[in-house]
Amino acid sequence: MKIGNVELNLDYYKGKDEYSDGEIEDEILNYVESDADLLDIIRKDNRWPILYHLSPIRRNLLEWIDFDGNEIGLEVGAGCGALTGLLCEHSLRVDAIELSYKRASILANRNKDKKNLKVMVGNFNDFPLEEETYDYITLIGVLEYAAHYTATANPFHDFLQNLYGKLKKNGRLIIAIENKFGLKYWAGAREDHTGEFFEGLENYKPGAKAKTFSKKELSQLVEGCGFENYDFYYPYPDYKMPKQIFSDACLPGIGSGTRTPNYDMDKINVFNETKVLNNIIENDMFPFFSNSFLVICQKGADPK
Repeated sequence: MKIGNVELNLDYYKGKDEYSDGEIEDEILNYVESDADLLDIIRKDNRWPILYHLSPIRRNLLEWIDFDGNEIGLEVGAGCGALTGLLCEHSLRVDAIELSYKRASILANRNKDKKNLKVMVGNFNDFPLEEETYDYITLIGVLEYAAHYTATANPFHDFLQNLYGKLKKNGRLIIAIENKFGLKYWAGAREDHTGEFFEGLENYKPGAKAKTFSKKELSQLVEGCGFENYDFYYPYPDYKMPKQIFSDACLPGIGSGTRTPNYDMDKINVFNETKVLNNIIENDMFPFFSNSFLVICQKGADPK
């Protein structure tokens, strides 16, 4: 089927959405189908799913990356299309995969004018994608759920290994994920995926819905999948609503940050987060305590 110029491939959709934010997704679908002014919607509605799915702040995460306009990209777990339009603007072609039919419909409606976008609905692992097809693959807020849609003994490794095979030589895998040792969790924020206090710090309970990683663990994971070249970046306050992007070559200075906002869950105040952040920066520990990671991994030569 098609929505505007966008082809929607339902060949591997199993007829049931695996996850949802609930009825609010119906509202978002109505907004994009009617071409409503999304900025005006955000100004009037402060619910977290509205902000998360529709805010242009989301684009800050990838807007600075060098896409040359001739690349073929794969967006795995594209959601409601917060970043899809940006990728289409800077790529020759974008294939977007999304488990949820409703979210895929939102994504397609938001980008129905795009002639270089194809949307596939279903599990990435089910699609018979050709090897070495893509110049880049994005994995934004998806890796932590790998155990849910990769039924193997080592789902995180096997999922990334599969992605590695779909990249062309010198292709890039772009991962955004929370840091399980993020400062916000020490300071009293609930774990983003389980809603429990300190769960990531305690290394998760058996059967946790999702799993995030430290910088060391994530480095070992990508190296184990064949990526010898990768760079870490540090979205602040996190990858979901990034206002700044730091790197190992450009770390924050004293006074760069404040208390991390918690948009969708309550938060306790364990300590003065701003003072602790300054102390962390002064002691060269920011990469360890960054709330989120953005990792650009390159298959082959040195990262761009």
